[in-house]
Amino acid sequence: MADENETPAADGPINPEATSNDSDEVSKLVAERDDFREKWIRTSADLENYRRRMQRDLAEQRKYESLALLKAMLPALDNLDRAIQAASTNSNIEELVAGLGMVVKQFETALASVGATPIVAVGQAFDPNRHEALTQMPSADHPPMTVLQEVERGYELADRVVRPSKVVVSRAADA
Repeated sequence: MADENETPAADGPINPEATSNDSDEVSKLVAERDDFREKWIRTSADLENYRRRMQRDLAEQRKYESLALLKAMLPALDNLDRAIQAASTNSNIEELVAGLGMVVKQFETALASVGATPIVAVGQAFDPNRHEALTQMPSADHPPMTVLQEVERGYELADRVVRPSKVVVSRAADA
C-alpha cells in the first residue's frame, strides 16, 4: 500500500524544457491578466469621473437654464417701469396705452426669442390639447366647437404646450 503523503510516480522522465515553457507561459498569462486588471481599474475610475462631471455639468445647466429668458425679459420690464413712472406724471391716457402696447410687443418678442409661440385660437376648431374651454356660447355663424373668443392667450415651446389658451367655444344656436 502506498503512503498517503507520497505523490504518484510520473509516467516518464520530467522534461526540463516543458517545465520552462510552461513557466514562461504562466508568467505571460499572469502579466497579461495584471495588465487587463490595471486597464479595467483605470477605465472604471475614468467612467466614475465622467459620471461626476456630467452630474456637475447638468446641475450647472439647470441652475442657469432661465438665463436666456431673463435676459430677454429685462428690457421689457424696464420699459414697463418707465410706463408706470410716465403714467404718474402724465394724464394722457392715449400715450399710456400706446406705451403699454409697445411693452407688450417687447414681451412677445422676448418670448419668441426663446422659442415660445402663441397658440392661434380664434376661429379654430376646439382642441382640448391646446385650448381650455371656459364657457360655451350659442352661435348661428360658426359650427359647434369653434373657438369664438380668446380670454387668455396660450403658448407653446417647441412641440409642448406651456399653457393652453382659455377660450369661449361655440355651440349650436337655440331654436
